[in-house]
Amino acid sequence: MSEELAGRRPSGRAMKPQTAARKLGVYLPATPQEFQDNAVTHAELRELQHNPPQWLTELREKGPHPRPVVAAKLGVTIAALKRHDSAGPLTTAEIEALLADQPEWLRAEREAARGEEGKKEETGAEAPADDAGAPAEED
Repeated sequence: MSEELAGRRPSGRAMKPQTAARKLGVYLPATPQEFQDNAVTHAELRELQHNPPQWLTELREKGPHPRPVVAAKLGVTIAALKRHDSAGPLTTAEIEALLADQPEWLRAEREAARGEEGKKEETGAEAPADDAGAPAEED
């Protein structure tokens, strides 16, 4: 971000750094101070998404990652992380170590998450995309 943006606060066309970090999938306290201190416009967010600077590329690869990213990488819910006092940010290396040598709680939560996906499929909670635009059959 340029120096002319320093100190700018969110307006109707800009977002708080917390919102921008969430949209980028990164842990805000691990971002550069300049990013944390300034509002981000939608144009700047698009630029960060399409042409990520080195710091953003490194954060996405190595972490620390925010809870939603940790949960997704572990294959569990955010609630599962909280239940087991693992709600904080983790690095990619820490996530890989957990997956390699899964504690019992992680195995159980991953199994439960897989079970929930199966239940959704059985009940038809998510309609297949193939049927989405098909005309209704007439009698």
